[in-house]
Amino acid sequence: MSRKKLSAISRRSFLKAGAAVAGTVSMPWVASAQAKTIKIGFPTILSGRVAQLGNSSRNSAMMEVEKINAAGGLAGRPIELIARDTKGQPQEAARVARELINTDGCELLIDAEASTGAFAVHEVARDLGILCMHTNSETSSLSADPKLRLPNAFRCARQGVHDSVIGGIYAAEIANAKNLTRWATCSPDYAYGRDTTAEFVGYLKRFAPKVEIITEVWPKIFQPDYTEAITKLIQAKPQALYSCLWGGDLTSFIDQASIYALFSQMQFYAVNMADYTALTAVKNLPPGIHSGNRYIKTFPATPANATWGDAYRAKYGEYPTNWSWQNALCLNFLSEAAKKANSTDGKKLAEVLRGLKINSPFGADGTVTMRAEDQTIVGYAIGWGTTIPKEPYVPEMKTSPWAKVFELEAEWKKQKGYA
Repeated sequence: MSRKKLSAISRRSFLKAGAAVAGTVSMPWVASAQAKTIKIGFPTILSGRVAQLGNSSRNSAMMEVEKINAAGGLAGRPIELIARDTKGQPQEAARVARELINTDGCELLIDAEASTGAFAVHEVARDLGILCMHTNSETSSLSADPKLRLPNAFRCARQGVHDSVIGGIYAAEIANAKNLTRWATCSPDYAYGRDTTAEFVGYLKRFAPKVEIITEVWPKIFQPDYTEAITKLIQAKPQALYSCLWGGDLTSFIDQASIYALFSQMQFYAVNMADYTALTAVKNLPPGIHSGNRYIKTFPATPANATWGDAYRAKYGEYPTNWSWQNALCLNFLSEAAKKANSTDGKKLAEVLRGLKINSPFGADGTVTMRAEDQTIVGYAIGWGTTIPKEPYVPEMKTSPWAKVFELEAEWKKQKGYA
């Protein structure tokens, strides 16, 4: 046989053998590709005065990541959560978010920032087109304002206007019954503080028309000394005070105000009080503070919620926070979306997330929905009650149906030009 014919036979034999081998290894190769770890970036605040925001967010996210990985991962891919400290600085939040994507190779972004940094991370998501889940920012405009809305950005956190509807109704009932007409406000001087205070006051006045705001104080976020604000409030002599201070700012304000016996001179409505971090950090918790629920294991009063809270405490030695349940819920949404899409592609996940309803221990009726029209969660449990200085801290929560929230929110959106 000639060398030329031998060469042709050898080549045909090689191609046949290659095809046979390819047939036997093609499926394992695909499985291997699907099993490649998916990195999820997690910019948050891990240092400074409000480090508990980032620590409790990361803790709950990791708890859910472990469950998802044990069940086979996100569409078959194990999750690696990469958390980075933003130090509570918007410019750092943007830098870190961009680095997580471009340098660390993260395919999804969980923005566990406060509102100050969330807007900066939002712009990174706009620029890079990556799927972004905001889990801590409560400034209503982030998802309500159509000018800010992105097809690839979702909010898996409570929204200020929702709390304000429930809180306004609750406070108005008390104001009408006790003739509390002279009110003051003390909230942080940035988007969340300004917007949420205006929303609460609007609903308070709607249901208690005699209410008058006689003074407002706007301390800077992370401000160490509240003496000037406390003095102004005492001099104004309001009957009631509203505040959306949060975390270390709220506990510092209460500790300092207690020295001046401020809470014996006026009723205090603090939307962010009913969270274990705040409830246990105050040196001498004044009785009778009115608060919206943040996270307490007794609201919603279901076995699923209590079990989740106890599991977190068993793992980390402390109870979860409001930030904890929101970040846990985010991973639950991503897990369900990945199952339905059979993919971890950001665009495919986004398509499934819009309008997705999942079972959740944090839902008012056992479910939470990612509303399609503005890509924010609805149906989570919201209530207001009065604190006591020991467990269960808020023995009774009063709430209103979500139908009422939707009705008043729709009116608010029209007034803001968001509808």
